[in-house]
Amino acid sequence: MSETKRCPYCAEEIQAAAVRCRYCRSRLTSFDTENWFRDHPEARLAGVCAALAHALVVPLPAVRLAFVIFTLITHIAPVAYLVLWLVVPPRPGAESAIERLLRNGLELFDSTSRSGPPRP
Repeated sequence: MSETKRCPYCAEEIQAAAVRCRYCRSRLTSFDTENWFRDHPEARLAGVCAALAHALVVPLPAVRLAFVIFTLITHIAPVAYLVLWLVVPPRPGAESAIERLLRNGLELFDSTSRSGPPRP
């Protein structure tokens, strides 16, 4: 038989691996960094919505709809999508685009600073 635990909100018995309580629908887990990557099977475009949906444990269509609504209302969603694309790694354990850019920039800066000033 599977292990159980008590919901901290309604004190009902639930499965130990549950993400939400089946009685009060309270969220039982915090942000899941193991699912914080863009290469999910249901990913479209860049996979940002799929990464958010899996990490926050919310339905994927709700995340996509939220991006569409915020794009129509505030025009902030495309900027947020781009920022998240830069921050969220493409695969588990991989570097994100911003980490690669920073690493390459630091390597370039380091190599130019070692060579010294140009000689006349």
